Amino acid sequence: MVCMEQHQPLDRVAAIQAEWRRERPDVDITPQGAIGRLHRLADRLTEELSLVYGRYGLCEGEFDVLCALRRAGDPYERAPGELATHTMVTTGAMTKRIDRLERAGLVTRRRSDDDQRGRIVALTGPGRELIDRAFTDHMRNERHLLDLLTPEEAESLEGLLTAWLSRMENPHHPGGE
Repeated sequence: MVCMEQHQPLDRVAAIQAEWRRERPDVDITPQGAIGRLHRLADRLTEELSLVYGRYGLCEGEFDVLCALRRAGDPYERAPGELATHTMVTTGAMTKRIDRLERAGLVTRRRSDDDQRGRIVALTGPGRELIDRAFTDHMRNERHLLDLLTPEEAESLEGLLTAWLSRMENPHHPGGE
């Protein structure tokens, strides 16, 4: 008797790889295993994380802005360009996010004391209360997601991802090439 499970792919990425091996045996498709799974995992993680943001009436970008302001420490403010750097988005996208958060009463904008042309974005009291609750829930959710791995697996994964990201972001540093 032949076990059918031996011939079934473990996941969608494995199925895609099997098709490519059949259709293009001349191409090394092994990188697709890691990259494809990372893409699928990122999509699934974003879905799971967005559920928490949604509970607080936020999208991922708005959550990021509020977190960047909260991490700034008292008085919980940053210039829009600084916010863009801390959230890794363009200043144009940042303006839209700040507009939505300001309309919701979670942030305010004022002129910079140092440069009257510049603006400062500050967390309001309700904004701070909201992000403190949302961040606590977010960390609880991330813990739940990471607990799908053993502590050893999670530690190993963090080390691998740290090394890979460092080499991607700093290709000319030792270990980068």
